[in-house]
Amino acid sequence: MSEITDFDSLRQEMAENSERPEGPARNARAEQLLAEAEKLGIPLAVIEALGHQLKVYNYSSEKDKMFVPFARLLRMWDERPEDFDEYETHSLHWVFKWMSSGMLDQPHVPLASIEKWLGEMEHRYRLAGHSERAVRSAEFSVAAHIGDIPRAERAFAAWLAADRDSMADCHACELQGQGWWQAERGRDEAALELLRPVLEGEFTCAHEPHTALASSLTPLLRLGRTDEARANHLRGFRLVRSMESMRGAYADHVEFCALTGNEARGLELLAERPAYFTDAGQPRSRLDFLSVVALLMDRLEELGLGDRQVPGPPGRTWTASELAPHARAEALALAARFDERNGTSYVSERARARMGQRPLVDRLPLGVRAVGPVSAPMSPAVAPVAENAAEPDLPTLLAEARRLSDTLRPNAVPAWAAVARAAEGVELDARDRAEIVDHEAMDRGPEGAELFERAAELYAEAGDPGEALAARARAAYIRALSGRVDEAVAVVTDLYDEVLALYADEATGVRQTASVLMGRARILMRRAHEAGESGEGVDKTILGAADAAVRELLALVDGRGEGDVRLASRSAEGQAMLAELALQSGELEKSAELFGRASERFVAAGLPWFAVEYEARLAGLAHHLGDVPEAERALRAALEHGGPHLEAVGRAQLHLQLGEVLGGRGLLQEAAEHSLEAAHWADEAGEGPTLGALARHQLGGVLLRLQRWAEAAEVLESALPDLNAETHGDGAIVQTQWWLGDCLSELGEHRAAAERRLQAAEIARHWPEQQDHATLAHLAAESLGNAGLLAEADQAYARAGDLWQSLDNVHGLVRSLRARAWLALRVEDEDGTDAAREFMAAAVHACENALGDGVDDDTARLRLVAELGHTHRQFGDLLARSAAEDADDEAIRATLEAALAQVTEAIAVFVPLGEGALDSRTGAELAAGWLESDLSRPTRAAARARSVLSAYDGAAKEDTTAQARRAEAQQMLEVVQEQGAD
Repeated sequence: MSEITDFDSLRQEMAENSERPEGPARNARAEQLLAEAEKLGIPLAVIEALGHQLKVYNYSSEKDKMFVPFARLLRMWDERPEDFDEYETHSLHWVFKWMSSGMLDQPHVPLASIEKWLGEMEHRYRLAGHSERAVRSAEFSVAAHIGDIPRAERAFAAWLAADRDSMADCHACELQGQGWWQAERGRDEAALELLRPVLEGEFTCAHEPHTALASSLTPLLRLGRTDEARANHLRGFRLVRSMESMRGAYADHVEFCALTGNEARGLELLAERPAYFTDAGQPRSRLDFLSVVALLMDRLEELGLGDRQVPGPPGRTWTASELAPHARAEALALAARFDERNGTSYVSERARARMGQRPLVDRLPLGVRAVGPVSAPMSPAVAPVAENAAEPDLPTLLAEARRLSDTLRPNAVPAWAAVARAAEGVELDARDRAEIVDHEAMDRGPEGAELFERAAELYAEAGDPGEALAARARAAYIRALSGRVDEAVAVVTDLYDEVLALYADEATGVRQTASVLMGRARILMRRAHEAGESGEGVDKTILGAADAAVRELLALVDGRGEGDVRLASRSAEGQAMLAELALQSGELEKSAELFGRASERFVAAGLPWFAVEYEARLAGLAHHLGDVPEAERALRAALEHGGPHLEAVGRAQLHLQLGEVLGGRGLLQEAAEHSLEAAHWADEAGEGPTLGALARHQLGGVLLRLQRWAEAAEVLESALPDLNAETHGDGAIVQTQWWLGDCLSELGEHRAAAERRLQAAEIARHWPEQQDHATLAHLAAESLGNAGLLAEADQAYARAGDLWQSLDNVHGLVRSLRARAWLALRVEDEDGTDAAREFMAAAVHACENALGDGVDDDTARLRLVAELGHTHRQFGDLLARSAAEDADDEAIRATLEAALAQVTEAIAVFVPLGEGALDSRTGAELAAGWLESDLSRPTRAAARARSVLSAYDGAAKEDTTAQARRAEAQQMLEVVQEQGAD
């Protein structure tokens, strides 16, 4: 901190303190500055220091401290108004409004005192000649707070009717307050219409659209406009996250999470601001915050998570069940204090209503990472029968289980589990017991082989040798999956011979025979698959054996599937096996065709959920083959056919693939929706750090392309902690950092953008190909320059320039040199100006040297010529701006002549490029004209203006560049005519 020795240094320190983050540290510094101001013995210094103190108190958690410095300011005004300059006079009257709202926020301030203050404010505003608009706005706030609705509506109307003057709040703040009231009264459409100009950025201020975004959340949810609500939450929370004074808006975001099934994110928000539980400087915003804490804790208890540890007031650990009554009691105690002051029950009623809200949306995916999901991973699949649920009698259960398994329904295995429970202690025949054990084996997966063997014994006992062989074939396949392929092949070969003999003697049916043939085909496919995984290539004999087995199966079942779902499914799966074999042989088009045929057969058989796997495989092949429409069709079909039977992880993968395909086609809005769903289902499947991170990476990129910068930044920032080189590849990390840097740059967060771009560049530095490294270094330099870090920016541009040169990229080198020139000019001294000229001259020489070396490709040559023209043009602009105002006339004239020479050179370069460089040429022509005017050559300036008008003679009105050029040329003619041009 600098020593304060005079008024200027005090003002400098106050300006710097204003830029510090909101909070007690900034407030403490303001108190120190007031003490320093008092030492100067200058009344205006004390007045400004008091005003600064008021401002930082107002935008902090210590709003209750505002009253003392304001009372002192008001006393100074009453005693010596001449000590106040025009700005401080305006500020004093402006702060009256802060006092009004500040009194409402403090329940210990009597209502009579607040009403008296309103009268005082009205009197002083009238004396100062101000409109009553701000007074009526303050009256409205009082009436709305105490629940006097008729008075609030009257004051609201009077507020809008009064003239706007210098005391009125800015348009953004006024619209936010008006929209809030409409939402309070249940007029959500009207509320959002009022908020629209603020939400869209037409009106902004230091705290808007921050509050408007928060205020819009519940109205949007109530109207079912969930996409807008999601976007406003992501945008708005980003704005209020670091602003200590915005506890009320922060509470709106916690409430949004509680009302949309995003309880986990709500807990993260609470964890970020522990001081909000206890900061007592603004009781009204603390009441808002504690009310939504109670709402969120109640939601957790309803979800059965009352024992979950949650963020709470410092000093102890809390569970949701403990924090809920604590927050409710604290909120209602605060509300009671306000009501006692106000003489109404309105504040308590509103607090109870807020705490008692029900969710407005069951599930609203946000796309951002939530650490530790509140609920257990979900699946949309049909739930198994609960063990403790009341069940029908055994014959009914048996009949239902057989119906489900005969038709291959997804929940057949749980149905047989229900049969097994009901059959405990009951004597069953061998067939019933065989089917129970058979389906239990299916449920065991890799551990089911022994049970399949037991089922085979029971089928044999029941007099069904064919089904016994089928069960043994299933056991053999399980062993093949566990790596015992040769053993499985030997076993299934014997089973194959036996079943064909039985079938020939009509001792078993087609279904049982097909089961054994299917087991044999699956095992031989497994052998082919393992051979392919070895990396040594697949023996054609192995592929041939598998192919023959599949075709033998198809010869048996094809044409017999009508009316028999099991045989139809064998036929479909056989087509899928042929597709796999074609894929292993490198016949990609044939493989895609066969996967499509398999899917169609499953759907035709009434088994669409079995088609999902093969439609997904078809989509991948189609995408690889460049058939994007077919890939899209297959993915949409897979999602449709999977329906409620898709597991969460499978649903996530399909949505992720479809989002990628749609993004590639430029269908960005739908791509964002599918990427969002992918992130949600990955989290539900417990795959947030892996598949979920990829989905967030993809979603962030799509949102970036949609120019939804704040949403994209939130999503990308939430993806980064989970992305790692081992799982996702360092390319994904670099791309995420890159995109995030782009977002932050668009949001004006240039220092943060530079950090992200430098981090990405550091990874790309180790890649063999250095194009990305160079680009990122260049972008980082740009961000550093925009952040005012000139020396660091120059170093980064120099690094980028070296990289561009090593890549023989003249355009990158030239642009880095031009950027360094402009940076040097910002140094604002003679050395900086000289360096700027040297860098720009080097850029010109780099272009000329590249052209002198000869460029074979015409397109590349023309592009390089255009780069030379732009460099001359920028050189001219730089020289013109470098002309020091305090230099002598001769020096200024020499600089302008040099600038004109460069711009004239630019025109000469652009002319041969014809229509493609018309806009560039005319822009340079106009720049030259203004320089001619500055050099007192109006006739030459007029000639250049007429040249531009002629170039765009007859230009279409829709050509905005042409119309802008013509308007500027006309303006130039008017100016130079006054100078005496012909």
